[in-house]
Amino acid sequence: MMCGHRDVPQEQIRSFQAARRRSKPHVLAMYAYPMNKGVSATPAITNQLEYAASAYLRSARHQPVQWRSWSEAAFAVAQAEDKPVLLDIGAVWCHWCHVMDRESYEDAEIAALINRHFVAVKVDRDERPDVDARYQAAVSAISGQGGWPLTAFLTPDGRPYFGGTYFPRDDRYGRPGFGRILLAMAQVWRERRDEALETASSVMAAIEHNESFSGRGAGAEALTLSLADKIAASAIAQFDPRNGGFGSQPKFPHPAALDLLLEVAVNRNNGQARAAFTTTLEKMAHGGVYDQLAGGFHRYSVDERWVVPHFEKMLYDNTELLRNYVHGYQSFVREDFLATAREIVAWLDSTMTDRERGGFYASQDADVGLEDDGDYFTWTLDEARAALEGEELDWAAQYYDIGELGDMHHNPAKNVLHIQQSLAELAAKSGRDTDALRTTLNSARGKLMAVRSRRPAPFIDRTLYTGWNAMAVTAYFEAAHVLRMDSAKEFALRTLDRLLAEAWDGESTLNHVMAYPDGAAPAEKAPGTLEDYAFTAHACTDAWLANGEMKYYRAAVKLADAMIARFYDRVGDAFFDAAAPPEGTAPLGALAARRKPLQDAPTPAGNPTAASALLRLETLSGRSEYRAIAEDTLASFAGIVEHFGLYAGSYGLALERLLLDPVQVTIVGSGAAADQLEATAVAGFAVNKTVMHITPSHLVPGGVPEALAETVLQLPAPAAGAWALVCKGRTCLPPITSSDELLQALTSA
Repeated sequence: MMCGHRDVPQEQIRSFQAARRRSKPHVLAMYAYPMNKGVSATPAITNQLEYAASAYLRSARHQPVQWRSWSEAAFAVAQAEDKPVLLDIGAVWCHWCHVMDRESYEDAEIAALINRHFVAVKVDRDERPDVDARYQAAVSAISGQGGWPLTAFLTPDGRPYFGGTYFPRDDRYGRPGFGRILLAMAQVWRERRDEALETASSVMAAIEHNESFSGRGAGAEALTLSLADKIAASAIAQFDPRNGGFGSQPKFPHPAALDLLLEVAVNRNNGQARAAFTTTLEKMAHGGVYDQLAGGFHRYSVDERWVVPHFEKMLYDNTELLRNYVHGYQSFVREDFLATAREIVAWLDSTMTDRERGGFYASQDADVGLEDDGDYFTWTLDEARAALEGEELDWAAQYYDIGELGDMHHNPAKNVLHIQQSLAELAAKSGRDTDALRTTLNSARGKLMAVRSRRPAPFIDRTLYTGWNAMAVTAYFEAAHVLRMDSAKEFALRTLDRLLAEAWDGESTLNHVMAYPDGAAPAEKAPGTLEDYAFTAHACTDAWLANGEMKYYRAAVKLADAMIARFYDRVGDAFFDAAAPPEGTAPLGALAARRKPLQDAPTPAGNPTAASALLRLETLSGRSEYRAIAEDTLASFAGIVEHFGLYAGSYGLALERLLLDPVQVTIVGSGAAADQLEATAVAGFAVNKTVMHITPSHLVPGGVPEALAETVLQLPAPAAGAWALVCKGRTCLPPITSSDELLQALTSA
């Protein structure tokens, strides 16, 4: 149950392993070097992470390892002292990162080895995804597996010559002890430097080769809906009809692939895609991967039945899954999807948000301590008996599958609450009235939650990451639109206003972090990535759709222009994930590798997300350059993307948006009649459909985006208090005033 498991496409692993074979990684057979038990320990003094803003880095500030943060200064020391760099990349939510911290980095003897032979650099993967992505690629090229904690040994200029994930303090789990590895890698640098440098060069070439997919495309003529169908078919081929989800264990949610399956199900009347979508949403919501008491999803399940999760909860998982359940309800009007969506929002509201200022927190840890494995979330039967009695205990034990023998390997008495039979099935089986049984179970759930709330709670990282907050803003706007949740809309606007005020300079620069906990200030701001710009452009577009204020539309356009200027490759097409360094400066270490992210792992990939943002803005602005760049971006990956299957869901959605005529529904007016028209318009998910609601006061020059002004401002307003304008492509129907007419028009469109 390593928190470090990273869901990587097999296509990429095979390519990395081929590169590894080419790279002659001689340093892989170095474990026989004996560890010197007589090395003296360094005193446990505060290291340079005392000045870090990241919660993960600050948690290591009292370790005896002389940690430095990722910086030019750290690599300058390594070069001046001719020492290799020990790079540790982890996250505050990562259980095995904490284990390695305690076993090795808090051990005086290990720390002495590190301080003597290496310059130690620690990186928060959430704070620096650009650094993490490249060294994950490197370690995958070396060992065939990535994850966290990531442990890499670098040349003084930052090129990796060996690496892995978690290493135990001493030899066990079939892994060499960390002390042995430290001595071996130090010896390699002193005595076999040529081999280390050769391996480092080969690994860097592998990163470049495997992380830059553009140039392999088949051109715009290859962009057809059949390519999206192939991606969907790949997901369907891996679908588990018994348990939902894809493949066997471990199981990840794959939200973008799920939305693509929904798109194909609705627009192509594909029954297999519909079954894969609905079954997966049902099974996930019934499983232990879903928090049955508080709501919200854990990161992934270690088993194929979704019962035993890795208990950390990530903001990005929950915002994207919220969208899945909103879209599912939108299309199929299923009350269970509605209930799950509302519960995700309720959990985010209560636990993961700054209610006063706006903002969504990054993550909740899995555990309270290292001996704890999800104890906050799990229950023994005796613990349930202490909280419940009588029929509440009886029905809760049946409904949530609480028994003497539980689900957790470390403590078989511990049960992960999950639902094996629905409320209706349990009522039918027992002869109980469904409503009465629901009342009993709701009461039991409330009591269990009250007891759990008195337990020590896992740590919450209150860092506000820009891209993840933008994703949350989009999800809240969609929930508000479809589920009629005004509170979600209000909080989304508050969060976006804070994001634009604190992370965006209003012209060209967007930072990766909005704010750190307790107002901490970093020595150097983490640069905004392609994903930060793309997700924020989406969020600003959604804000304009939600309330019609042109400041959000203008911000979306500025962000799109800045994204193109900073990240777009006008020679090779598609977007790099990170901006090029200022002229005359060299990037640190593996940051020299240029990446064009294609696969969803785990958040939607940067290139299709950027393409989708530009396509949305093109329909509002009429700027043909946006569409041209989006099309060239998608075409650059057309020759390879189908091999990514599950991991190309966001690409498939962007392709649908490119190839299908956009359907725009503009609702004008206010009051009950306008609300009814809007409710009709949002029914049914389609990636190419946009629904916007504006008031008559916006129908003035400059009050709506340029392309929309060419249609909505040119029509005489009907006498009715509320009306709808339906446009498909560049063709608009006459204004519509009744919901029945609107439904008929949308069905035709």
